[in-house]
Amino acid sequence: MEEQQIDLNKNAQAYGNVAVVMGGYSAEREVSLKTGKAIVASLKRSGVKVTAFEVHQFSSLLLEQLKHFDRVFIALHGAGGEDGTIQGLLECIGVPYTGSGVLGSALAMDKFRTKQIWQACGIPTPEYWLLDKSSPDYDQQFEAFFADVGSNPKLFPLIIKPAEEGSSIGVHKMESLRELGPLLEEGFKTASRLLIERFVEGSEYTAFVMDGKAYPVIRIEAKTGNYDYDAKYVTGDTLYHIPCGLPADSEKLMQFAALKAFESLSCSGWGRADVMVDENGQMYFLEVNTVPGMTETSLVPKSAAAAGMSFDELVLKILDTAQSEKLSKPKLETEEVQA
Repeated sequence: MEEQQIDLNKNAQAYGNVAVVMGGYSAEREVSLKTGKAIVASLKRSGVKVTAFEVHQFSSLLLEQLKHFDRVFIALHGAGGEDGTIQGLLECIGVPYTGSGVLGSALAMDKFRTKQIWQACGIPTPEYWLLDKSSPDYDQQFEAFFADVGSNPKLFPLIIKPAEEGSSIGVHKMESLRELGPLLEEGFKTASRLLIERFVEGSEYTAFVMDGKAYPVIRIEAKTGNYDYDAKYVTGDTLYHIPCGLPADSEKLMQFAALKAFESLSCSGWGRADVMVDENGQMYFLEVNTVPGMTETSLVPKSAAAAGMSFDELVLKILDTAQSEKLSKPKLETEEVQA
């Protein structure tokens, strides 16, 4: 799968002044900083006029600064960056930004809503239960979960994780009901909504999509068997298989399903769908990342490279997704009203 080569510096001026927003206040801040710095370095190599913004919170001062830029490359992971917050703020000031819009970002960030939509669209996803500590229906949710799993040990192991988080932060495998209490206590310290999901025994894959196209699928092989935060960013011993090892027809089917999973959430621009395949060859979609990592160990650059695209070319193509047409509403103007 060959990608047409592009002259990196030919149209650099056409991008105007570009801001890269990184950091943020989520648990993925450190990964975001690595992503942002890699993107800034790449844009500089391509001759794009770029300014880095390392943020801790969103303020009126930040918006005042960003409104003078022609495009914003969003390099924020997790809450604030992938949930529609920064996207909504940028729409309010009329500045085009990379990736999905407000709705797509919010839906993909919410793993519970994601699963509801996928079920309605016929996209396979593991069986799940939601425990929302802030909901008046929490007791009923807990009773329903306990009724399902209490008398069926074959459902174990289960995965328990925050309903709105990324980078495998706060994800734990639960082998039996004896572990439920401590895991709930720990989970509710940082999240009010926990998703409990049936564990799929099998191989893990990820599919990068951009502008309506799916790129080479990657099979992930973590040495510990769990592709957790350490396997992603710390240990350095995780294996990434490209080609992924699937038959050509199976890979194409996964790519098609990944596009459907992505678009069903109103996502756009670029992103990554994570998939498990069990021993019977059945696919189960886990989640969509709307601002995937762009570090030295990240998956999207690996998939793009397998398609013949350099990192700098990839960054420019992502920047191309920051189109003004995404801004469906004009800038709001105010005028003084006479009493």
